[in-house]
Amino acid sequence: MRAVHAVSPTICWIGGTRGTVLKTTNGGHTWTTYKVSGADSLDFRDIHAFDKQVAIAMSAGESETDKAKIYKTEDGGESWKLVYQTTQNGVFLDGIDFWDKNKGICLGDPTQGRLFILTTEDGGNSWQELPLDKRPVAEPGEACFAASGTSILTNGKGVAFIGTGGSKMARVFRTEDYGQSWQVSSTPLPAGPTAGIFGLRFWSKKNGIAVGGDYKKTTDSTQNVLLTTDGGITWTLSGMTKPTGLKESVAIYHKTNATWNGDTQIRSDNYALVSSGPSGNSVSLDRGKSWISLGTEGFHSLSFAGNVGYGVGANGLIGKIEKISSKKKKKKLVLVDQ
Repeated sequence: MRAVHAVSPTICWIGGTRGTVLKTTNGGHTWTTYKVSGADSLDFRDIHAFDKQVAIAMSAGESETDKAKIYKTEDGGESWKLVYQTTQNGVFLDGIDFWDKNKGICLGDPTQGRLFILTTEDGGNSWQELPLDKRPVAEPGEACFAASGTSILTNGKGVAFIGTGGSKMARVFRTEDYGQSWQVSSTPLPAGPTAGIFGLRFWSKKNGIAVGGDYKKTTDSTQNVLLTTDGGITWTLSGMTKPTGLKESVAIYHKTNATWNGDTQIRSDNYALVSSGPSGNSVSLDRGKSWISLGTEGFHSLSFAGNVGYGVGANGLIGKIEKISSKKKKKKLVLVDQ
């Protein structure tokens, strides 16, 4: 399982292989499994949910074999509608995200030398391909990684970021007009055919983080963290995570358990960063400059709602993070029996 979205501390959706979707509405105590009709061969690599009833699942796979599809449910997962599919040559979907309940974006690997971009303005009921001349130009070999659904990230009104690898350098693309035009920045993160940026996260308009590595060298001690303080225009290398190695996603944990959804103001510095990958998980209490180990379970992706987070991995692994503090003995990660 590589797709996870926590809508609230108690509601979380998960996507996996063989057309499987899971959902909890009681904080992970029990999970309901759904099989998307006609999707037995599909691998859901990203999922975006709006509440306990409405969710969108995206499959990653070669379009030529009919595996590039997007589904939507509006009845809690009981039934699913196919809202996008294509068999055009070279399409491989990597991730989706939404600015609001209507406007969203979907990322795919380059076709015809440009990143493949889809947009929606009706909550994912229909998707439009961005015209070729508006798509970002890719370097030879450049691609995105569908490892966690977080290589594309929306951030504020009309702003989105894409992290890439595969070529000589890892790059970050950014848009400020809902994907209609793009700028690109080179980064110092090592890249190659199996290496680059895997996950992105921002905690303000200007401050963000990118994590990555090499999926064929998952424990290598190479620098795997980038930070930006100017809205993604420039990126600098930061301290390596502990444990070292490939990190596929990074999420924000709010230290307060107050009403995190806007009823109570949360101070901008009242959070920690949590990153996950095959070699284990890391937490940073200083905005990505240094890292502490948070267990060796191999989670591919993380999603947080306030101070509660969920992680997913191979062989049905589901984890729940309920408390993180600066005192090592108080860090807690609970594995859900699944």
